[in-house]
Amino acid sequence: QAQLVESGGGSVQAGGSLRLSCAVSLVAFHRRCMGWFRQVPGKEREGVARIDVTSASAYAESVRGRFTISRDNAEGTLSLQMNSLKPEDTAVYYCAASFLDRSCMFGPDAYRHWGQGTQVTVSS
Repeated sequence: QAQLVESGGGSVQAGGSLRLSCAVSLVAFHRRCMGWFRQVPGKEREGVARIDVTSASAYAESVRGRFTISRDNAEGTLSLQMNSLKPEDTAVYYCAASFLDRSCMFGPDAYRHWGQGTQVTVSS
């Protein structure tokens, strides 16, 4: 049974930092692209950052230079360090695992397993 559990969300003032973690229990974690997505009510789920099986990463333009994604295959964890947070970063954040051996993309359809989400609120 695949399981992804996010933690680390919360409330912070603009300019602050948060670190999200995702504990992953999943077959062949090391062979899956992993991603962080976010969603606000009434909008589509947005890809924020992704990291492939070689640990090469990519970011949405809106977070590049402020967010850093990382993975620990031995521990089965995915992280997102978020610095210089802005009110527009407020959303529910989800971690996701791709289908096995798939190319790493931002589209949500490329991801097979999802966490339950963690709320991040940034106040001005």
